[in-house]
Amino acid sequence: MTADIVESTTREITADVRRRVDDRLAAFLDAHPAPVAHPGVAEGYRLLHEFVTCGGKRIRPILCYWGWRGAGGEDDSAAITAGAALELNHAGLLIHDDVIDGSTLRRGRPTVHRALARRGEVFGHAAAILLGAQVQAWADELLSEIAGPSVRALFDQMRAEVLAGQYLDILAHHREDPGVDQALNVIRFKTAKYTVERPLQIGGALAGAEPEVLAAYSRFGVPLGEAFQLRDDVLGVFGDPAATGKPNLDDLREGKQTVLIAHALAACSPAQRHQVRLWHGNPTLDEGHAAVLRQIILETGALARVESTIELLVEKAIRELRSSPVDPGTHTAMTVLADVLTRRTR
Repeated sequence: MTADIVESTTREITADVRRRVDDRLAAFLDAHPAPVAHPGVAEGYRLLHEFVTCGGKRIRPILCYWGWRGAGGEDDSAAITAGAALELNHAGLLIHDDVIDGSTLRRGRPTVHRALARRGEVFGHAAAILLGAQVQAWADELLSEIAGPSVRALFDQMRAEVLAGQYLDILAHHREDPGVDQALNVIRFKTAKYTVERPLQIGGALAGAEPEVLAAYSRFGVPLGEAFQLRDDVLGVFGDPAATGKPNLDDLREGKQTVLIAHALAACSPAQRHQVRLWHGNPTLDEGHAAVLRQIILETGALARVESTIELLVEKAIRELRSSPVDPGTHTAMTVLADVLTRRTR
């Protein structure tokens, strides 16, 4: 089978998984209307349902499926359900993350707290926190339909890790020059383990994977997840908002302490450092001053270093995959996915 055929087949299977997860989510949400007959509550639930079902790349469910398949799974219905549970949990985290970051757009639409802010900003924030908690409770409910102890343990560990990563991110935001190593530590817990490693392992555990397969998913998943987040950081500054669905000023206005910014600060001149200090994290940042920051990132070689790191991390992940006990039939498919995740434009 040629590489082109394998890539086409992988994309077709992945698209089918995405459709089935979407159907599972829609059916679950339809069965969970607002428990209180109140128009305000109904509005909140409507926004929540729209947020979950409209948009999203479904990366974690897709990796869960391939983790199941790579471990020799035979009936994928449990992997689809687990993928839907992962997506519900992710939706809750995104809602809360948007509140923390003060983001206005997500997936090309107003964030949940902004959509609810017509009743007041305080109301919008409080209501979004509650709705985020609700959708994460639904993730538990859905997962309970199929999860044994090993899957439940991985899911719980994943949630603890991503919350710790979020906490590290908040701490870094309040430190001056946290540095590249600390920025990498944040993405390892906030993204790499949460987005790639644990979903693969949860899928593998559903298929009864042996410990060595789960360990291989870790060796493959962590570097791939780090590369995925580094690409996200690049898109957050240099991406096209029409493609990404969110402004390319948010990360700079927020003062997000990314590896990109850490490299820039480590190599910039005093004049450049002054500009970074003045505008990175400045809520009044406009497109003109964002262009200044982007130019500094380019001139210091920070973008080139991050792009090089992405390539090295992907190469490391693929090496680990090739030497792993994962079902050989899925090696090429996972290689295709690695390329999709780290070379994307959205």
